[in-house]
Amino acid sequence: MIPKRLVRFLPLPYLLLAAWLAAAPTTATPHLFFRVTLGSGMGPNASGRVLIFLQAGSGAKQVQANEFHPSATSIAAKEVTDLHPGQSIDVDVDSIAFPAPFSALKPGTYEAQAVLDVDHTYAYDGLNPGDLESKVVALPNWTPGSGTEPAFVLDQVVPRHTMPTPKMSPEILAAAKASIHAADFVSPALTAFWGRPMHVRAWVVLPPGYADHPRQHYPTVYWTHGFGATLPYDRLYGMMLYQRMAEKKMPPMIWVMLDESFPTGTHEFANSLNDGPWGTALTGEFIPWLEAQYRMDARPSGRFLQGHSSGGWATLQLQINYPRVFGGTWSTSPDPSDFHNFTGPDLYVPHANVYRRPDGTLYPLVRDHGHVIATFEEFARQEAVLGSYGGQLASFEWVFSPRGPDGRPAIMFDRNTGDVNPAVVAYWHDHWDLAHIVRTTWPERGRYVKGKIHLIVGTADTFYLNESAQLFQQVLQGLHADAHFTFRPGRTHMNLYEEHGERMALMDEIAAQMYAVARPRAHWHAPAGEDVLARAQAQ
Repeated sequence: MIPKRLVRFLPLPYLLLAAWLAAAPTTATPHLFFRVTLGSGMGPNASGRVLIFLQAGSGAKQVQANEFHPSATSIAAKEVTDLHPGQSIDVDVDSIAFPAPFSALKPGTYEAQAVLDVDHTYAYDGLNPGDLESKVVALPNWTPGSGTEPAFVLDQVVPRHTMPTPKMSPEILAAAKASIHAADFVSPALTAFWGRPMHVRAWVVLPPGYADHPRQHYPTVYWTHGFGATLPYDRLYGMMLYQRMAEKKMPPMIWVMLDESFPTGTHEFANSLNDGPWGTALTGEFIPWLEAQYRMDARPSGRFLQGHSSGGWATLQLQINYPRVFGGTWSTSPDPSDFHNFTGPDLYVPHANVYRRPDGTLYPLVRDHGHVIATFEEFARQEAVLGSYGGQLASFEWVFSPRGPDGRPAIMFDRNTGDVNPAVVAYWHDHWDLAHIVRTTWPERGRYVKGKIHLIVGTADTFYLNESAQLFQQVLQGLHADAHFTFRPGRTHMNLYEEHGERMALMDEIAAQMYAVARPRAHWHAPAGEDVLARAQAQ
């Protein structure tokens, strides 16, 4: 296009040429479309996000996204409303697509599958009951644009998930089921924020012998899950904790298995401008409600926090923001606690970019023992196609960001370029950078926080979270905060808790350390040969 300000300086032949070029037809590569039909027996009209997954190979029973190898699966998406049985739509697989338009794929053997994400939760935890899917379609020797594009029929309803039963004796299994109670509380604070009834949900795990000791009060641990988990997973994990108490690998305590899943991702039990006052709801409403029903130790020295990954960050911020409520957090592999290293990128440098370093190389985001398997850019672009909310990066914005002009959370970084918005980062810094908060408020809260932070992470953490933890450790050391940091050599995000073939061995030690704080003179003993309590008291 010729800038208007230059037109009056050009001779007539140039103007005629420009006019001809503007009027001449352009030849662009036509977009590729895949047809998706709602099965005739699928009942009422359906709405949601159609996702098409395509990968090289053959013989797969299911073709789905893989966050650990994002670019291995091509994904295209389209929003649909009121699709009626038998109706077909054409999905432009070059428009909203990851990692590239489908027409750019090389000829080869592929397989594909279509999904209708009816509740827009695929970006959080994948397929859910009630979602619709097609059969896997084989594409042998397929060439994009050859006229042999696949067609899909959404004729299968994703069934209700059944959580596996932990391996334990029938006696312990029956006792565990009887000792786990559902807790469902309608929060006045959250209800006022959202304008509709809002629930805080959890499972309460009572220790073995609870009913036999009616006068005994128990230390209580508030645990929450990582990204992608939901309330049914909480119950499963609670049953495994009960088993460890029944086998005397852990001391007797009450565990509250908190659900922090939300349509926007995980709300982290934070007082967010976008998700609502979850911190207030937990500490000011839900905990007093529970303590009125169960024999919980209702003193700060008897209330503890524990969580992994996003749950690790949630429990870390709860201990810092409510230091007079809780007696300590044992946070494992928490999400970034110092935004000078946000899984790699420093959000505070001038012209910060989360995709590329200053030298132009890509920031890695996912690794497996030193081998990079996904970059920050791949992760972000995949998430953007799966859905505009509910994914991990969007979840950070729902928790950390101010509201934008459209009423949604302000975007921290441009999904196309990776460029960071410094105004949004400034808000993140002031309100959610835990290292900054502790450093600047130490005179007021230091005596309540001192000695209460325990952070455990692997030196080979899958998401590089050990690097942010190291920066946070330096801040707390400078404050003489008596914080306890443990960097487990060679451990990843996934095997941090394992020891000698025991997947949850680290939890035994964490529980013993909590119990030693709450009951320093109690006589609880682990099984013979396991000096868990002695190690806990030594720390």
